[in-house]
Amino acid sequence: MGAQDVTPERRPPAVSTAKLEALAQAFSQRLERIASAVDGSLAYVVVDLTSGQRVAARADEPFPTASTIKIGILYELFRQADEGTVVLDQPLPLPERSRVGGAGILQRLHSPVISLRDHAQLMIMLSDNTATNVLIDAVGRDRVNARMRALGATGYRLQRKMMDVDAAARGEENLASPNDLLVVLDALRTGRGLQPASRDAALAMLRAPGSTALRRGVATGVPVAGKSGDLDGVRAEIAWVDVPDRPYLIAVMGTLLADEAAAEQAITEMSAAAYGYFSRLGRSGAEGRLLP
Repeated sequence: MGAQDVTPERRPPAVSTAKLEALAQAFSQRLERIASAVDGSLAYVVVDLTSGQRVAARADEPFPTASTIKIGILYELFRQADEGTVVLDQPLPLPERSRVGGAGILQRLHSPVISLRDHAQLMIMLSDNTATNVLIDAVGRDRVNARMRALGATGYRLQRKMMDVDAAARGEENLASPNDLLVVLDALRTGRGLQPASRDAALAMLRAPGSTALRRGVATGVPVAGKSGDLDGVRAEIAWVDVPDRPYLIAVMGTLLADEAAAEQAITEMSAAAYGYFSRLGRSGAEGRLLP
């Protein structure tokens, strides 16, 4: 996802190029210092939605996605709803074959009857694995992957259902690069290929409040739309952070992690660095004076 893939939203502040370049370089170096201190492999990409510029390291490499894979399923669900392929609001009994453990509440309910829209709510807000498996059956794994390729997320691979340990052991892991995930998130952000009501509904789910590593790096009250994920030795998170006058996209993915708590702290620190950088740019007046 390069600078050419992002349409600038607002005019950059009237600050000399040299000052902006120095600030951007310091920001880039700070991110890499944080990432390189993690015992494992950490990749990231940050995209400035005002200028289209990006800061990235290893952002095209495939990583296990954990639950961040679910944003592609969310996009495909609303796309198919717009096309008339699926019905969002028809209550349906929960198929027993979809019931799995891990995150979520559906596994504990005896006879739930809910709609695909509500499954999507549970998939995003509670990372419900059972709800996710229902949606994979509803929209089709191959169709999700084909749609992601069409969007430009060419490395996105939904290869197994949630909690399918046997498939994972066979090497059928859900994979994507940080750039792939931001392509999908940006399609949801802009409503690319979606009706306005579908875009708004999907973003409302992604904006649901909660405490995650990335969100802890952003000031309270700033809108964040995103998804986190974790597995043993894996941490991943993506977000659109709507800083006033300087919104940005961010994705951080880690694997082979020796200390998962340390990796989460690194994600928080990288998020805080990004928020500090963009909020400062958003408040900058002539030659960098910070305005209220």
